[in-house]
Order: sequence, then C-alpha cells, then structure tokens
Amino acid sequence: MPPVALVTGGNRGIGLGISRRLVADGFAVSILATREEPADVLAELREAAGDPALVRYVRGSVADLDDHRRYVADAVDAWGRLDLLVNNAGVAPSVRADLLDATPESFDRVLGINLRGPYFLTQEFARRVIELRGPLDAPPEPPQRPVATIVNVSSISATTVSTNRGDYCVSKAGVAMATQLWAVRLAPEGVVVHEVRPGVIATDMTAGVTEKYDALIAQGLAPVNRWGRPADVAGAVALLASGQTPYSTGEVFHVDGGMHVPVL
Repeated sequence: MPPVALVTGGNRGIGLGISRRLVADGFAVSILATREEPADVLAELREAAGDPALVRYVRGSVADLDDHRRYVADAVDAWGRLDLLVNNAGVAPSVRADLLDATPESFDRVLGINLRGPYFLTQEFARRVIELRGPLDAPPEPPQRPVATIVNVSSISATTVSTNRGDYCVSKAGVAMATQLWAVRLAPEGVVVHEVRPGVIATDMTAGVTEKYDALIAQGLAPVNRWGRPADVAGAVALLASGQTPYSTGEVFHVDGGMHVPVL
C-alpha cells in the first residue's frame, strides 16, 4: 500500500496543486472539500495515480468536527494507514473590511475554517495515527523516519499586516502557533509538524486583486519577481512529506519569492 495523504481543500487552487504533486510522488490521496465531487478533477488525479482506488473524495467542511472523524475514518477504512495530513483548506473574508468596520460574523467564519478547523483535524489525525501505530516501547527508540507528517499551509499574512482583512491575518498567525504547539506535543509520538507559508500565489482567492499584486510585483515586492504558482507550494509540501528531514520539526518553509527577507 502506498503512503496515504489527506489534503483538505485539495480540489482547487493551491490544494489541487498539492494533490497533483502527491499523486505524482506515489501517494494515495483523499480530499476533503465542501463542493460536490468535481468529476473532471477526480478523473485527472485517478488517471495520474494509475488506479482509481488511490484517490478518494469526501464532501464535508474542515470547520465541522463530525466531518473530521468521518474523513479520517474513511481513509483508514479504505487504506488502513495514515502518513500525511495537509491542512490546506482556508477562506478569505467575504468582504475586505477596515478593522474599524470588521464584523464578528466574518471573524468567526474565517477563524472557524482557517484555525479552529485544522487545529482539531490535526488532533483527530494524530489520535488515529497513534492508534494505528500502537504503543511505543519505553523508552521509545528515536524514529529514523517520521511515523507521520503534518503540514499546515499558512500565509505570509501570519506576520504581514493587512488592515482590511484582520481576521485572515489573525487566523494565519494562529496557524503558525498551532504548528509549534503540535510539533512539540507530537515529536515524542514520532509525528513531525511543519508550516508552509505561501506569499502571493495565483489562485481564485487572489483573482479579485490581480491588478493590485501585478503592480506590487512590478515594483519589486519580492526578489523572485513573479507570481507564485500552486506547484511552487506543492513542491515545498512534497519535500517536507518525503521523510528526508527526520530530525526537523516545527519548521516554517516560505514560498514567497523571498518576500519575507528584510531588504534595505
């Protein structure tokens, strides 16, 4: 059985780029998303996998804890193992409102999907990984390869302020701290946890602000002077999921063209 990856929001945008890369790297992939099954996307992924049984789709919300249990159980029932969780699903605020005009409804929606959802999906995933792994000997032998890997897809907004979408920035800052928390807690269990922090990536989420970012990129927003692509983020996830860095956890991998580097 190939390694098993769960990718939330893996049917579009950055998530689809990640799903494509993981399938190409030999993972069985299960996608959690709120939309009806995208027949064209699933057909593409199943053809690339070479076996339709290696790609699954569960319709549900990352904000719903019952859906978490159903999603993880579906993968375990189908494949009997868990190797990778990619907490990718997220939303932008419906309206970009100044902090003085922001609403609690938008805050609760964004935080519920972007932070609360992946926080508790990580909990459910980790519990099942530990259950499948079985008890460790005491004292445990240090693992030469991770038992499982968790990758949180965050954003440069974890540290970069946008005062017209404060709820989004707060949610991603929370994801950054959650990554550190889970990295420390799960290290003794043989599970490593990392954060991938994208910059300006060309997806439907950024389509409405294309002109703004075109201008900023032209003005030198980042040393690598172009838009990022979903495949760029997928490459970072694939590296962290490869098992080639077993002595690392809690890392932040920037995929922003160097935008985070202070420049005089």
